Amino acid sequence: MNKKQRQAAILKIISSVEVRTQTELQSLLKKRGITVGQATLSRDIRELKITKYPSENDVNCYYFGEPDEDISYSSIFAQSVISMDTAQNIVVLKCHSGLADAACKVVDEQGFGSVVGTIAGDDTVFILTKTENFAEQLLSKLRRLTIKD
Repeated sequence: MNKKQRQAAILKIISSVEVRTQTELQSLLKKRGITVGQATLSRDIRELKITKYPSENDVNCYYFGEPDEDISYSSIFAQSVISMDTAQNIVVLKCHSGLADAACKVVDEQGFGSVVGTIAGDDTVFILTKTENFAEQLLSKLRRLTIKD
């Protein structure tokens, strides 16, 4: 398992369940067949800019990016997305394996008004917009999120 795959698994886990500690995250990774040391896990958390925030249940849990900060979202989005294109009123994102959920979550939480709905697989995200024009506008906005400083 390479670093990208391990980090993709980390993002997938913390986006689907409330993870409170590194030990808990280590255990969840191990259940997926990924054995990782504490130092490596700490480094991955730092590189992915994962932080802790209160969940809906008021429990401090790992979260990628800050809920209200576009810069963190931009970083996760830029790391996840390989390419993007439109097909009529659908925006299609091709992502690194296992990171489509992360990219999709960014789109969902940005609250783009023209988005009707999203769906993510392992490496592809479909974003349905109201019109073809909205799809082109959204594509332009999403491209700006991939600009790496």
